[in-house]
Amino acid sequence: MKLDLILRGANIITLEAERPAASSVGVLNGRIAGFDEELEGCTAEQDIGLDGATVVPGFIDAHCHTTWWGLGLGAVDLEQARGLPELYALLEAEVQRLADTPDAWINGTGFNHKHHGGAYPDIRELDRITGDRPLYLRHVSGHLSITNTATLKLAGVFEPGFSDSTGGSVLRGEDGSPTGVVEEAAQQLLQDLLLPYPVARIVDALDAATARFAAEGITSFTEAGVGGGWIGHSPVEVRAYQLAAASGRLHARAQLMPALDALRPLRANETDMHGTGTGRGIDLGAVAGFGDEWVSLGPVKVFMDGSLLGATAAVTEDYCGHPHNTGYLLDDPAVYRERVDAAYRAGWPIALHAIGDAAIDLATEIIIACQERYGRNSLPNRIEHFGIARPDQLAAVAAAGIAVTPQAAFIGPLGDQFAAMVGPEREGWLYRGRSLVDAGILVAGSSDLPVADNNVLRAMQSWVDRKTEQGRILGGAGEGLTPEEALRTYTDWAAQATGTHARNGTLRRGKLADFAVLSGSPLDSADISELQVLATIAGGEFTHNRLAAGPQPGTESPARTTGAAL
Repeated sequence: MKLDLILRGANIITLEAERPAASSVGVLNGRIAGFDEELEGCTAEQDIGLDGATVVPGFIDAHCHTTWWGLGLGAVDLEQARGLPELYALLEAEVQRLADTPDAWINGTGFNHKHHGGAYPDIRELDRITGDRPLYLRHVSGHLSITNTATLKLAGVFEPGFSDSTGGSVLRGEDGSPTGVVEEAAQQLLQDLLLPYPVARIVDALDAATARFAAEGITSFTEAGVGGGWIGHSPVEVRAYQLAAASGRLHARAQLMPALDALRPLRANETDMHGTGTGRGIDLGAVAGFGDEWVSLGPVKVFMDGSLLGATAAVTEDYCGHPHNTGYLLDDPAVYRERVDAAYRAGWPIALHAIGDAAIDLATEIIIACQERYGRNSLPNRIEHFGIARPDQLAAVAAAGIAVTPQAAFIGPLGDQFAAMVGPEREGWLYRGRSLVDAGILVAGSSDLPVADNNVLRAMQSWVDRKTEQGRILGGAGEGLTPEEALRTYTDWAAQATGTHARNGTLRRGKLADFAVLSGSPLDSADISELQVLATIAGGEFTHNRLAAGPQPGTESPARTTGAAL
């Protein structure tokens, strides 16, 4: 038999109990055709020797923001600035660069106040630099933005009768004047000046972003919020993913979480939606799982609280250094219960953003109530981030079969800030690892890109050693995972959490031929982060290739048929 691809001379880690290791794998029509002795007598269009390189299942980033990151690749990189004078200089240079386009926005991304002694840019200085140009600077957390007076005027902030929206605010100084910081749902004021983005521009962003995903070994990702709210980019955002896939410009498989705001009230036959005849969804009745192997719908994304860095995540005890501040829920609990119940009974699994322990309490309560009332939907229910989890919260989450997505990628760059926010008594609650696994909770690896980068190998090492930039072992060494468990968070367990385990996450005959080829084994490497991604293969096609021999991928991947999808 002639196959499409055979990889030989490899250290193949399948994560399957029946055949945990192999040295050769064959691919036919995008699927794994067999291993080792099963390939006897087979030839292939491409027959590649890997000289002992390691092959693992393609990595799955179970929670990221691809369009947001892709659009921001052309923005000013504020992460590099150390001290506000450097930040102001970067903005001045951008204004000069755009001198011939006076109406162009000044965009920046990656601002973190830790690089500026905890300070934020002065709106007076921003006004001096930018004048009447609109300005949009995004904080690394994604939960607040910084702007100037000109943009606030465009957004109507100075109009009589203006008031903050539910779940967010335009921050003001002691004199009542805006500081330029806009947090949480109030960011919609700025987004509304830009939205909707053209589908063609979103396709460009997806092309640029997912090509970089492939360079990290990522073959699948879950986009955490499309189509609505302050996290979406267009009411027809899904169409951009379809077009990117059809034109060969989507370099990793996409599962899309509609934002709760993208759903609308539905009325059907009185026997439908668990005998209520009503619910919340999208037209035609499509729900999670609808689509194909490249673009499909996932759970509904619901923001319940804010961010730890911004001290807006809802917690049960004050933040250190912030007396009488326990963050906040972004809406009334009764509203969450009603809207999530309506989506759930219409067939949507739910993914509830809950960082603080108070938000985790409410998220757990809502999911358990929906499951008890209506049973399970097609994909697992999830709590996104699960950032500050009390010990008493774990058993209920495990018993309910709720998947969680804490970001190990946060530990290095942000862990010291997190620890300072909650203090030593609660540090062990932060972005847990071992205690979640031991409790029987399904843990999916994710980056929350662009909050942290999506270097999967670095995140896996963080799962193991939990080291912060300043050398702290976040939560103690006892929270570390084994290297195999770290690998499973981005493969096997991520596939289970996204409901795609039947086709990816491990390597088995008949599953998708999605591989990451590494310079060594993450199971016995002294430092997983020092390994290199040599190649990435999705459906038997190279999406990234640094191998010394073998085919080099072109600037575009083969066009894919998505007619069955969406």
